[in-house]
Order: sequence, then structure tokens, then C-alpha cells
Amino acid sequence: MSERRTIEVARTARYHVLGAGQVHAREAWFLLHGYGQLAGPFLDSLTALARPERLLVAPEALARFYLRRGTGEIGASWMTKEERASEIHDNVRYLERVAQQLCAEHGAPLELQAFGFSQGGATAARWALLGSTPLTRVTLWGCPFPPDLELEPQRERARSTRWTFVLGDGDTAIDRAAWEQGLGRLRATGCQPEVRRFPGGHELDAATLRDLSGPG
Repeated sequence: MSERRTIEVARTARYHVLGAGQVHAREAWFLLHGYGQLAGPFLDSLTALARPERLLVAPEALARFYLRRGTGEIGASWMTKEERASEIHDNVRYLERVAQQLCAEHGAPLELQAFGFSQGGATAARWALLGSTPLTRVTLWGCPFPPDLELEPQRERARSTRWTFVLGDGDTAIDRAAWEQGLGRLRATGCQPEVRRFPGGHELDAATLRDLSGPG
């Protein structure tokens, strides 16, 4: 019978930054893409969030793959059900490293926020509660709060974070019951998650993005 073993290895990860030359930036938004997407095109779709005082940072998930039968377009995934705990740990550590490097390069404290679409939303929520980097706001778009993410050990941290949930009225990719249950769990800890809806599906919405971004 085989013996299961694991080993930690160094990885080279890719991330994209918009506004890196803005010396007066006060905040950085981490934009986490959905399943099968890549960081560069995802960031390109979110330039409505750009502001002179804001950096936009799009880390790419560590597992890239061919979207169709081994050829053609490539996408990336944050995790699968295999080695789940290890992948969550690796993702949190990866995002922590990017945040540390970005703040060190900037030379001044930055207010950090996370925005996750679909699968990226679950990763954003886990980073917010399992990492050491304080995030002032976490936006989960088209994604429920992860049902396996324990809130009680991180109650105070959850309550100090501003949570925003965005859902299209016609989104058929999301489990509505799980979405409502996640909101209920957060409310039970004393959080007051903000909920935004729009007339669309499992997709980004330009008007809602502009609203989330604030005055420009």
C-alpha cells in the first residue's frame, strides 16, 4: 500500500498591477479572478475601479490548465477538492507575499481591500480571515461565503471587515440557499454585510462596478 507524502516547493507566481507608478496611492485593491480565467484579462475588465489614489492588483491562481482538451485557451484555478487544505494554505501564503512585496515597494502603508469574482470570492474570504494582512473590505461577487470557513475563531476579525456581496438576479451558477446561509452566518457573528443586486447573470456589471468604486 502506498504512503501519502507532501513536500513544500518554491513556485513562481504571476500577478498584474495597474497604477504601480502612482506614488500618492493610499490603497490597493486585490482582484481575484474566477475559475478558468487569467489575471491579465480579468484586470482589463475591471479598469472602471481605477482611481489616482488606488492600485489595482490581480494575482493569478497557481494552477493553470488548458480549457479545451489540452490545447488552445488557458485558464487558472484557485483550488480543487484534492489536497484542499494545502491549497488553501498555499493561496493565503501567496497573497500574503504579494501584499508584503507591494507595501514594501510602495514605501508607505496601504489600505488593502479584496474583490473576488466567483471562485476568487471564496479565496478572498479565506485570505481575509486566515491571513495576517488586515483587509478593510472584502467584496464577494457571484459567490457565497465559504461554508467550511469557521467564523467563531475569527469573530473579531470578521466584524472588523466590511463585507459586500454582489449577485445578479439571473445568476444560475450560484447556489442561492448557500448564498443566503453565508449571509446569515456573518450576521450571526455581528457583521452587517452589504448586499447589492443587478439585473444580470454570472458576470460583472459595469454600473455596479462604478458604484462600488466610489467617486472618481
